[in-house]
Amino acid sequence: MVAAFDGGKITSDAGALLLGATDRTIRLVDRFAACFSDCRVRELVEHAVPTLVGQRVFGIALGYEDLVDHDELRHDPVMAVLAGKLAARRSDCAPLAGKSTLNRLELSRPEPTRYHKISYDGAAIEQLFVDLFLEAHSQTAQQITLDLDATDDPLHGHQEGRFFHGYYDCYCYLPLYVFCGQHLLAAKLRPANIDGSAGAIEEMARIVAQIRERWPTVRILLRGDSGFAREALMAWCENNAIDYLFGLARNTRLVAEIEAELATAAELCQKSGTPARRFKDFTWTPRDSWSRERRVVAKAEWTGGEANPRFVVTSLSREEHASCLTISRTWGSKASKTLRAQCGSM
Repeated sequence: MVAAFDGGKITSDAGALLLGATDRTIRLVDRFAACFSDCRVRELVEHAVPTLVGQRVFGIALGYEDLVDHDELRHDPVMAVLAGKLAARRSDCAPLAGKSTLNRLELSRPEPTRYHKISYDGAAIEQLFVDLFLEAHSQTAQQITLDLDATDDPLHGHQEGRFFHGYYDCYCYLPLYVFCGQHLLAAKLRPANIDGSAGAIEEMARIVAQIRERWPTVRILLRGDSGFAREALMAWCENNAIDYLFGLARNTRLVAEIEAELATAAELCQKSGTPARRFKDFTWTPRDSWSRERRVVAKAEWTGGEANPRFVVTSLSREEHASCLTISRTWGSKASKTLRAQCGSM
């Protein structure tokens, strides 16, 4: 009789089996892997592309962002179940791949080379995200809200494309994201020495065309912070029947437009001892950066003993406030809250 106390092959990620059940429903890993081409000699391949892709996707979902983690995860029984490979063909190999093999996958190119035998189709990967979003809905949506966001991805070394960003006060990348609710439609890695809206028109043109091919009558609202309130993007929306709602950076001219409302809010705040706010909408244009006047909605708020004005620019008209309220039920940004409150006060 032999007694052992090492536990054998165990895992701390058994809950990941639920991820596997989800993947079997939507076939995310298989469809993602289909966007890659494998030019390796088949007889010599131990780890197929679907296994590599699944291993990396599930690893990230479980919080293992670094490739070095996979030198241990390659022996994890749950990871083997998720990746669909319980045993290796060779006796000297683990069921799953280590960091070096996964690194070669991540360094793949659009076209295969002598040292990079796995290539990828970038357009197919981009299309897959939108396809998954559309397939998640059994019926055609009447209207949807697409969120644009540029945020910092801090860097801690001397990576290629490293730049210092003054707003975030660190060296970082500045990726562009497009969401619809909880669905990710696009993620673009960009250096930080660019405008936050760079590339937004190209991404929106691609995504909107794909959505309207499936839902030709859907109404689309594009939403973003003040970094996206750019003439080119707003003009593109107006020329393509896309509504928009963008935050607008305040300046002295904008604040001057709501001086009376701020004075009223300050008086109410002093009397009640609680924050007070008033709303105003008006047409406005900067001196030289817009091609036309556009509707601006302002929140004149007085809180904490000081003014806190906020502004948004939107294509939505005053008469559309009922529809605005419907769209805004799930809005969480400062810009959307301003418009929602202004619509509700009409």
